[in-house]
Amino acid sequence: MTKVGNVCFLFCSFVEGRARADELLLDTKGIIKDKHYNKNIERSVLLASMQSYALVKKQSIDVPYGVLGENLLMDYNPYHLPGGSRLKIGNVVLEISQHCTLCKGLAKVDAKLPKLLKNDRGIFAKVIEPGSIKDGDAIYLLD
Repeated sequence: MTKVGNVCFLFCSFVEGRARADELLLDTKGIIKDKHYNKNIERSVLLASMQSYALVKKQSIDVPYGVLGENLLMDYNPYHLPGGSRLKIGNVVLEISQHCTLCKGLAKVDAKLPKLLKNDRGIFAKVIEPGSIKDGDAIYLLD
């Protein structure tokens, strides 16, 4: 187990919109109370890196954290991890399942975002071991 980074911000999606959270409760169906809970287990949690926002900022596009649809915004970039890789965050174990596909919603924020973030929007994970994740929790890559 190797420490690779920390959680910077947490977000939860509700029918009425997205909100910052201090803590997320997760089980094997996803993030409890999130609007995507128990919809697609392979896409339960969207992980994004601060590097994605740095890329956007370099293009003079100013967007708030959370606009990429992420649940966890981290100071670690997990996009290179192959499917099946596991991360321990808080007392939760997540398994990388697939890269995030670009959605039309990004173009509504700025027309340049889909092309700019083609390979850098985020990566999906499913929950292997349930528990909670809090702002600032350490991120460990499991061997």
